[in-house]
Amino acid sequence: MQAGRLNTRITIQRRTGGEDAWGAPLPAGWEDVAQVWANVRHVSGSEMIRADADGSKVKASIRIRWRCGIDAGMRVLIGQSFYLVDAVLPDMQKREHVDIVATLEV
Repeated sequence: MQAGRLNTRITIQRRTGGEDAWGAPLPAGWEDVAQVWANVRHVSGSEMIRADADGSKVKASIRIRWRCGIDAGMRVLIGQSFYLVDAVLPDMQKREHVDIVATLEV
């Protein structure tokens, strides 16, 4: 994998929350897992009509160096935009990269 193609700094986050020692629910939030360099490509953008309301859906393909511990349900911060991770596609043959399919959070 060529380092020059990884030209965007991203932050990968996971949802926090759960319960404290007394069983009381903790507020849900997001915590940083890692900051890594990535190659970000916006693969599709579509507009849709739902219940007479306009909406748009932007999908991105994000490639990073090989890394474990990334799951669907996490999110990626790119600039000021948050993308929800839909799928994680690791390169199991060479273990060089991980492709993340994500949707822009509106």
